[in-house]
Amino acid sequence: MTDRRYPAVALHELALMGTEQRQMLMLRAEENLEPFVEGARPIIDAVKAEGDDALARFAKQFDKCDLSCSDIAATKSDFDQAFDVLDNDFIDVLEYSAENIRRFQQEQMPGDMWMKEIRPGVLVGERTTPIDSVACYSPRGKGSFPSVTLMTAIPAVVAGVPEAIILTPPGADGKIDPATLVAARIAGIEQVYKAGGVQAVAAAAYGTKTIPRCRKIVGPGSPWLVAAKRLLAGVIDPGMPAGPSETIVLADPSANPLIAALDLIIESEHGSDSSAFLVTWDRDLANQAIAAIPGYWDTMSDTLAGYSADVLSGNSGGVVLVEDAQAAYDFINEYAPEHCQVLSKHPFEHLSYIRNASEVLLGEHAAGSIANYMMGPNCVLPTSAAAHTHSPLGVHDFLKSSSVGHLTKQAYDTLAPKVHTFASYEGFDAHANSVSELREAAFEGRATLQRKPE
Repeated sequence: MTDRRYPAVALHELALMGTEQRQMLMLRAEENLEPFVEGARPIIDAVKAEGDDALARFAKQFDKCDLSCSDIAATKSDFDQAFDVLDNDFIDVLEYSAENIRRFQQEQMPGDMWMKEIRPGVLVGERTTPIDSVACYSPRGKGSFPSVTLMTAIPAVVAGVPEAIILTPPGADGKIDPATLVAARIAGIEQVYKAGGVQAVAAAAYGTKTIPRCRKIVGPGSPWLVAAKRLLAGVIDPGMPAGPSETIVLADPSANPLIAALDLIIESEHGSDSSAFLVTWDRDLANQAIAAIPGYWDTMSDTLAGYSADVLSGNSGGVVLVEDAQAAYDFINEYAPEHCQVLSKHPFEHLSYIRNASEVLLGEHAAGSIANYMMGPNCVLPTSAAAHTHSPLGVHDFLKSSSVGHLTKQAYDTLAPKVHTFASYEGFDAHANSVSELREAAFEGRATLQRKPE
């Protein structure tokens, strides 16, 4: 038995809370990024000015490793060694996970182009092409995340991005996590570089001698990474907001309180900046879950149990007791969590009421950890209430579309007079001229030069 002492799991009774208290539950670690933004500025400026030299210096400062400029890029030997040191059973697991992710992403792929005749002779459509270059960020601060490598790299490859790279912090030994390298090769990317946090975003945004400049960067990370993305949004597309982990476990009275407790802890172990709530209108279930949580903490390492205890004992986590199912839905939709797990004997009955959640997992077997690693849908998800307007990472994040249009002469003759009327009303002469008799004159090789009176 352990002699650990844990803080009490927080119980938030929503009906007894005022507006200000309720709003405190909605706060995320990213709400106040100002200290991170100010700290990120000089790092960004240094990478822009010094390139690889700055990356090597920051690796020593932040990652506590000696890194030379010539070692920033992973070599073929690095990949081969990674396969040698990694357990074959784990490589098999990575390949199994990759195949599930790949199948899901392939189903997401739109057609290359579609066109439809919406009026006689008016053909309109959309053409889809991949983004030229994308950086996939795989974090390492509290561990390594080959799962994130798979989840970001595979959709990039499926989408057909011509230049997809992976950025990841080096370890204290100056090397890349071997599972990350194996995952990268399985995904189909071998351009992997040692760069973490703010300096990684800056390197992707501006490019260095070693790291190519990219049009977009995707992937989750700490508030430092989020701050850097925000600062560089005018230089590189920062992708969707993906910061510290957050989850809501919705448990109705039919749910197993022990499963609720077990799954609530999943995202809370990522760090003290995570968020994790169990939402229920069953007081007995709430109390049983609260009672079970310390026992699960006892099975975890001191560090991870400490992270979880920090989260579940404060305003960023714990149990939210609501009056009824509608109050639960309202809380979830306002919070717009990254992960939402529905524990119920009839989980699909709740699905239509949940509008704002990056991911909804249905039923007591759909553990969040399975979704994180190998169910298929992406585990890189919008955080900090971005689920109100953003979607999970997928192939569409690596694609862009162009509108396509074609008119026959008959269709032009029908539309031109209407466009002339529209343009004249708005006061745009060139717009109106382009669909006037001047166009007919141009087809005949005549230019009518007649200045319009002021």
